[in-house]
Amino acid sequence: MAAVPALLALAVMAAVALLFAVAAIGKLRHRALLPGVIANYRLLPGWAVAPAALLLAPAELLVALGLLAGLAPAALAAAALLLVFAGAMAINIGRGRRHIDCGCGHAALRQPLGWGPVLRNIGLAMALLLALPVLAAAPADAATRLLALLAGTALYLLAGLFAALRRLAQSAASHGLAPGIKG
Repeated sequence: MAAVPALLALAVMAAVALLFAVAAIGKLRHRALLPGVIANYRLLPGWAVAPAALLLAPAELLVALGLLAGLAPAALAAAALLLVFAGAMAINIGRGRRHIDCGCGHAALRQPLGWGPVLRNIGLAMALLLALPVLAAAPADAATRLLALLAGTALYLLAGLFAALRRLAQSAASHGLAPGIKG
Protein backbone atom coordinates (compact mmCIF):
# COMPACT_ATOMS: atom_id res chain seq x y z
CA MET A 1 0.00 0.00 0.00
CA ALA A 2 1.28 3.46 -0.92
CA ALA A 3 2.14 6.21 1.52
CA VAL A 4 -0.40 8.50 3.14
CA PRO A 5 0.34 11.47 0.82
CA ALA A 6 -0.64 9.42 -2.24
CA LEU A 7 -3.78 8.25 -0.48
CA LEU A 8 -4.72 11.83 0.40
CA ALA A 9 -3.98 13.08 -3.12
CA LEU A 10 -6.17 10.40 -4.68
CA ALA A 11 -8.91 10.97 -2.08
CA VAL A 12 -9.02 14.66 -2.97
CA MET A 13 -9.22 13.75 -6.65
CA ALA A 14 -12.06 11.30 -5.95
CA ALA A 15 -14.01 13.87 -3.92
CA VAL A 16 -13.63 16.51 -6.64
CA ALA A 17 -14.58 13.90 -9.25
CA LEU A 18 -17.84 13.29 -7.40
CA LEU A 19 -18.44 17.04 -7.17
CA PHE A 20 -17.99 17.39 -10.95
CA ALA A 21 -20.07 14.30 -11.74
CA VAL A 22 -23.00 15.41 -9.59
CA ALA A 23 -22.82 18.95 -11.00
CA ALA A 24 -22.74 17.60 -14.56
CA ILE A 25 -25.70 15.30 -13.96
CA GLY A 26 -27.66 18.23 -12.52
CA LYS A 27 -26.83 20.32 -15.57
CA LEU A 28 -27.88 17.50 -17.91
CA ARG A 29 -31.15 16.97 -16.04
CA HIS A 30 -31.95 20.68 -16.30
CA ARG A 31 -30.20 21.48 -19.57
CA ALA A 32 -32.99 23.83 -20.68
CA LEU A 33 -32.17 26.13 -17.73
CA LEU A 34 -28.38 26.09 -18.11
CA PRO A 35 -28.10 28.69 -20.92
CA GLY A 36 -30.04 31.14 -18.73
CA VAL A 37 -27.79 30.46 -15.74
CA ILE A 38 -24.68 31.04 -17.87
CA ALA A 39 -26.17 34.16 -19.50
CA ASN A 40 -27.00 35.61 -16.06
CA TYR A 41 -23.29 35.86 -15.31
CA ARG A 42 -22.99 38.42 -18.16
CA LEU A 43 -19.44 37.35 -18.95
CA LEU A 44 -19.82 35.65 -22.34
CA PRO A 45 -21.00 37.24 -25.57
CA GLY A 46 -24.51 36.13 -26.48
CA TRP A 47 -23.35 33.87 -29.30
CA ALA A 48 -21.12 31.88 -26.88
CA VAL A 49 -23.77 31.06 -24.26
CA ALA A 50 -25.44 28.15 -26.11
CA PRO A 51 -22.16 26.40 -27.03
CA ALA A 52 -20.87 26.85 -23.46
CA ALA A 53 -24.10 25.36 -22.10
CA LEU A 54 -23.86 22.47 -24.54
CA LEU A 55 -20.24 21.64 -23.71
CA LEU A 56 -20.04 22.30 -19.97
CA ALA A 57 -21.74 19.15 -18.61
CA PRO A 58 -19.90 16.72 -20.93
CA ALA A 59 -16.61 18.46 -20.05
CA GLU A 60 -17.37 18.09 -16.34
CA LEU A 61 -18.16 14.38 -16.82
CA LEU A 62 -14.90 13.81 -18.70
CA VAL A 63 -12.97 15.61 -15.99
CA ALA A 64 -14.71 13.49 -13.33
CA LEU A 65 -13.78 10.26 -15.12
CA GLY A 66 -10.20 11.42 -15.54
CA LEU A 67 -9.94 12.32 -11.86
CA LEU A 68 -11.28 8.92 -10.85
CA ALA A 69 -8.62 7.35 -13.06
CA GLY A 70 -5.96 9.47 -11.33
CA LEU A 71 -4.93 11.29 -14.52
CA ALA A 72 -2.84 14.44 -14.08
CA PRO A 73 -4.36 16.24 -17.11
CA ALA A 74 -7.80 15.78 -15.55
CA ALA A 75 -6.56 17.35 -12.30
CA LEU A 76 -5.20 20.31 -14.27
CA ALA A 77 -8.48 20.66 -16.20
CA ALA A 78 -10.51 20.42 -12.99
CA ALA A 79 -8.34 23.06 -11.29
CA ALA A 80 -8.71 25.34 -14.33
CA LEU A 81 -12.49 24.93 -14.37
CA LEU A 82 -12.73 25.55 -10.63
CA LEU A 83 -10.69 28.74 -10.96
CA VAL A 84 -12.78 29.94 -13.92
CA PHE A 85 -15.96 29.30 -11.92
CA ALA A 86 -14.47 31.09 -8.87
CA GLY A 87 -13.47 34.04 -11.04
CA ALA A 88 -16.91 34.28 -12.64
CA MET A 89 -18.58 34.26 -9.22
CA ALA A 90 -16.13 36.81 -7.77
CA ILE A 91 -16.66 39.19 -10.70
CA ASN A 92 -20.42 39.06 -10.23
CA ILE A 93 -20.18 39.47 -6.46
CA GLY A 94 -18.01 42.51 -7.14
CA ARG A 95 -20.72 43.82 -9.46
CA GLY A 96 -23.27 43.45 -6.65
CA ARG A 97 -25.00 40.54 -8.41
CA ARG A 98 -25.17 38.03 -5.55
CA HIS A 99 -28.79 37.21 -6.37
CA ILE A 100 -28.03 35.13 -9.48
CA ASP A 101 -27.90 31.34 -9.27
CA CYS A 102 -24.34 30.03 -9.11
CA GLY A 103 -25.21 27.06 -11.32
CA CYS A 104 -23.19 24.81 -9.05
CA GLY A 105 -25.33 21.78 -9.81
CA HIS A 106 -27.79 21.94 -6.93
CA ALA A 107 -30.83 22.13 -9.20
CA ALA A 108 -33.32 21.48 -6.40
CA LEU A 109 -31.82 24.23 -4.25
CA ARG A 110 -31.13 27.50 -6.04
CA GLN A 111 -27.82 28.74 -4.68
CA PRO A 112 -27.07 32.48 -4.84
CA LEU A 113 -23.49 33.66 -5.23
CA GLY A 114 -21.31 34.10 -2.16
CA TRP A 115 -17.70 34.10 -1.09
CA GLY A 116 -18.05 30.59 0.36
CA PRO A 117 -18.29 28.86 -3.05
CA VAL A 118 -15.54 31.12 -4.43
CA LEU A 119 -13.16 30.13 -1.62
CA ARG A 120 -14.25 26.48 -1.86
CA ASN A 121 -13.37 26.40 -5.56
CA ILE A 122 -10.00 28.07 -5.00
CA GLY A 123 -9.22 25.65 -2.17
CA LEU A 124 -10.18 22.62 -4.25
CA ALA A 125 -8.08 23.86 -7.18
CA MET A 126 -5.10 24.33 -4.87
CA ALA A 127 -5.59 20.85 -3.38
CA LEU A 128 -5.64 19.32 -6.86
CA LEU A 129 -2.49 21.17 -7.90
CA LEU A 130 -0.73 20.08 -4.70
CA ALA A 131 -1.75 16.47 -5.41
CA LEU A 132 0.03 16.38 -8.78
CA PRO A 133 3.65 16.12 -7.59
CA VAL A 134 2.65 13.54 -4.98
CA LEU A 135 1.06 11.32 -7.63
CA ALA A 136 4.00 11.75 -9.99
CA ALA A 137 6.45 10.70 -7.26
CA ALA A 138 4.78 7.43 -6.32
CA PRO A 139 2.18 5.57 -8.37
CA ALA A 140 -0.51 4.05 -6.16
CA ASP A 141 -1.42 0.38 -6.06
CA ALA A 142 -4.98 -0.95 -6.42
CA ALA A 143 -5.60 -1.15 -2.67
CA THR A 144 -4.56 2.48 -2.20
CA ARG A 145 -6.78 3.56 -5.10
CA LEU A 146 -9.78 1.73 -3.62
CA LEU A 147 -9.17 3.19 -0.16
CA ALA A 148 -8.77 6.65 -1.70
CA LEU A 149 -12.05 6.26 -3.58
CA LEU A 150 -13.80 5.37 -0.33
CA ALA A 151 -12.14 8.25 1.52
CA GLY A 152 -12.98 10.68 -1.29
CA THR A 153 -16.60 9.52 -1.25
CA ALA A 154 -16.72 10.08 2.51
CA LEU A 155 -15.20 13.58 2.10
CA TYR A 156 -17.74 14.43 -0.60
CA LEU A 157 -20.67 13.19 1.49
CA LEU A 158 -19.47 15.03 4.62
CA ALA A 159 -19.06 18.26 2.67
CA GLY A 160 -22.57 17.81 1.28
CA LEU A 161 -23.96 17.17 4.75
CA PHE A 162 -22.36 20.30 6.18
CA ALA A 163 -23.58 22.38 3.21
CA ALA A 164 -27.12 21.07 3.66
CA LEU A 165 -27.05 21.78 7.40
CA ARG A 166 -25.80 25.32 6.72
CA ARG A 167 -28.60 25.96 4.20
CA LEU A 168 -31.14 24.53 6.65
CA ALA A 169 -29.89 26.80 9.42
CA GLN A 170 -30.00 29.81 7.08
CA SER A 171 -33.54 28.94 6.04
CA ALA A 172 -34.63 28.55 9.65
CA ALA A 173 -33.06 31.90 10.53
CA SER A 174 -34.74 33.66 7.61
CA HIS A 175 -38.10 32.37 8.85
CA GLY A 176 -37.42 33.42 12.45
CA LEU A 177 -37.07 29.84 13.67
CA ALA A 178 -33.46 30.01 14.80
CA PRO A 179 -32.45 33.44 16.12
CA GLY A 180 -28.78 34.28 15.97
CA ILE A 181 -27.88 32.26 12.86
CA LYS A 182 -26.97 34.45 9.93
CA GLY A 183 -26.47 33.48 6.23
